[in-house]
Amino acid sequence: MAFGMKNILQGGFAANYSEVSIADLEKDYSMYLMSGEKITMGFKLVRDALIFTDKRIIMTDKQGATGSKMRVTSINLFSIVNVIMETPGFGFDDSELTFTYISSPELKGHHVEYQSHKLEFPKKFNVQGLYMILQELSYENCLRINGIHE
Repeated sequence: MAFGMKNILQGGFAANYSEVSIADLEKDYSMYLMSGEKITMGFKLVRDALIFTDKRIIMTDKQGATGSKMRVTSINLFSIVNVIMETPGFGFDDSELTFTYISSPELKGHHVEYQSHKLEFPKKFNVQGLYMILQELSYENCLRINGIHE
């Protein structure tokens, strides 16, 4: 499933996040892509990156003073099962999207493990479009995991 988020995410995530061209992302992060995987969009914050592909969300976290140590986290799109949106209030609040995903290898069973990840956006950023994309994906995943056919 390819994400058409290009027009939805404009202006970056937080004060320092900025959208990066797919060509630049491919140059810097292609070594982390699986065979046939395509980057659909991404963002950078100083040394860290948030990359959306047609198969997963990739987050990089460069650590230490030199940034030579890096943590790469992948979240498979097929494992996202819930999304929560929080819009900004009056004042200095930011918008937030929190998505929950299945982190255990098995998507159903007695020992399913869940984790959540929060993305923060500046107040001026409209998170509703991204929320709807992730919510539709979450809904489809829940139907598929539970064997429900519409």
